[in-house]
Amino acid sequence: MIEVIPAIDIIDGRCVRLSQGDYGRSKTYGDPLDMAKAFADAGASRVHLVDLDGAKASSPANLAVLEKIASLGALRSEWGGGIKSAQALRSVFDAGADWAIVGSIAALEPDLFAQWLQAFGSEKLILGADVKNARIAVKGWLEESALGIEDLLEKFRPCGLVQVICTDISKDGMLCGPSEEMYTQLKTRFPEMEFTVSGGISKNADIERIKELGLPRVIVGKAFYEGRITLKELAKWWQNA
Repeated sequence: MIEVIPAIDIIDGRCVRLSQGDYGRSKTYGDPLDMAKAFADAGASRVHLVDLDGAKASSPANLAVLEKIASLGALRSEWGGGIKSAQALRSVFDAGADWAIVGSIAALEPDLFAQWLQAFGSEKLILGADVKNARIAVKGWLEESALGIEDLLEKFRPCGLVQVICTDISKDGMLCGPSEEMYTQLKTRFPEMEFTVSGGISKNADIERIKELGLPRVIVGKAFYEGRITLKELAKWWQNA
């Protein structure tokens, strides 16, 4: 069974969505807490939270939102954005996150991320591997590193990395379907890792397709906010989980 994870991206305490990671192309959809309550009431058990302010500022900026959502007691949360130090990582867990998503540090300071994997455990840390022009993007998707996705994953294979969220930035928020070939190649090369599909989901059939490919998780964001996938359709996935 596939796990469908609704996304809440946050700027200035509000729920937003970007197109292709462009901060200049954002649309606001309301209060993150209201969104989280709606997902929980429909049967969701996990939510994907991204602190877009934190990603740009290199330090978590919307932890008050995380605390409110955690206080509901209905959703496990994975949090990404601005985790650039052990102190920031601890603050995310202290605010109520069940998992922390680390992206830029993993690409720019791999030894540090390897230390975190050992200290906090692979069951608590998720590698956020965001791909742009075949390279890993960093610093809120504003810059590209020299690493390719497979190069990055190979670095942490010996460290016991298990959980990976891989986003094709070219498809994120574009409602054009996910990068099936990329995910199937990664799944084949790294069978011990659990890949979450992120970016491009446009309709319920895309989720069905990801399930057919044998991938364990998929994040749904803009397709829901734009009415392409209804809360009722999502609820069916959660009820059957």
